[in-house]
Amino acid sequence: KENTIDGNNKIGVVNGLAYTVVGGEILPIEVNVMEGSGKIELTGSLGDVMKESARAAISYIRANAPRLGVDPDFYKTKDIHFHFPEGAIPKDGPSAGLGIATALISQLTNNPVSGKVAMTGEITLRGKALPIGGLREKTMAAYKAGIETVILPKENLSDIEELEQPLKNLCNLCR
Repeated sequence: KENTIDGNNKIGVVNGLAYTVVGGEILPIEVNVMEGSGKIELTGSLGDVMKESARAAISYIRANAPRLGVDPDFYKTKDIHFHFPEGAIPKDGPSAGLGIATALISQLTNNPVSGKVAMTGEITLRGKALPIGGLREKTMAAYKAGIETVILPKENLSDIEELEQPLKNLCNLCR
């Protein structure tokens, strides 16, 4: 499969990054929000840890809704569907949390996310991005796919120093 991005800005869509047995990959994260009663749907062959990441992202957004420009009752009045395309490929691990939260905030606020940005990091209930593994593989996948910026946890700063310059140039740190 060709692992490139289209680069278009989209509402509710984020380029995540995954580390697999064959190296790094772009992990598209899609969210739809519909009128409803608070149901959460997760599709795309997800493991338990990834499902927990989605729940943590929702809790963070609920706790910070006014500051994020999100309706505080979204979790009661909307149904949320998270989808990770290529459902035949199993996906698990915590490092999609930052992308999941960003995709949901994008959808709830109707603000597009840059298609030339990718992100990776586990998100805590307080919104902190925890350090990730597989940085070289993830940034290499981003570079090959045409990503211009990779957002990652600031605790990965020392790992960035070990990367080649073209990969270092992609990296931006978050808290």
